[in-house]
Amino acid sequence: MDYCSKSSCNPSSAFDCLLFDLDDTLYSSKLGIAEALRKNIDEFLVEKCGFPENKAPSHRVELFKSYGSSLAGLRALGYDIDADDYHSFVHGRLPYDLIKPDSQLRNLLRSITQRKIIFTNSDRNHAIMALKQLGIEDCFDQIICFETMNPNLSKSTSPDEFPVLLKPSVDAMKVALRVADVDPRRTLFLDDNVRNVAAGKALGLRTALVGKTARSKEADYVLEHIHNLAQVIPEIWVGGTESGDQRISRPGSEMDAILSPTTVGA
Repeated sequence: MDYCSKSSCNPSSAFDCLLFDLDDTLYSSKLGIAEALRKNIDEFLVEKCGFPENKAPSHRVELFKSYGSSLAGLRALGYDIDADDYHSFVHGRLPYDLIKPDSQLRNLLRSITQRKIIFTNSDRNHAIMALKQLGIEDCFDQIICFETMNPNLSKSTSPDEFPVLLKPSVDAMKVALRVADVDPRRTLFLDDNVRNVAAGKALGLRTALVGKTARSKEADYVLEHIHNLAQVIPEIWVGGTESGDQRISRPGSEMDAILSPTTVGA
């Protein structure tokens, strides 16, 4: 299979495609979006599912740990929850105004000639809204999201007929790789979640853990912030080794000058 057929391959690069997680990867987890999301999920558990208010946070945590998301857990437990209703409730009321345009990130993404794909557990509406707020909605070739991984969910006749697929499920990862039509060995997967990164690594992807400073056996690279991408993984732009040496930082180079922030219209 010609994996470069859909991409603008950079023959000097170690990668033909980059898969980017969205939330807490392309924007900081400190903005308050994640906190608002947790609050909305707790309210959903109380208002729509009848959970006691004082128990909702602990149930949310357990559902996430056991099933990957509250929605997946609720449906697995027999709650007939409509995915669109759930996403409208938990994402539709998020304070998106907290996410500001990021010209530095935009410049960084525009400098990458290979295919760039969003791979998120969130629904498509949320992904588009967040990308627009960041000013980078036109920087990606494709969005792989909740709907991509769960195309038959709306056809289910019972909550457990089609189990919800999400990262870090290996089946969800396989769906994403099939839809993206990529060679895992030449694809860089960037995510803030260690379990997601580990799943990607198990399927042969090159991996980068974002938003962390400690070394990780699951990740080939570790970035404290997505803005550090050029310093940590210059192989995206120029040829590099295949060693996967879990670098955290790189000395400054001409890449710093190339990718320095400038004003770019969103």
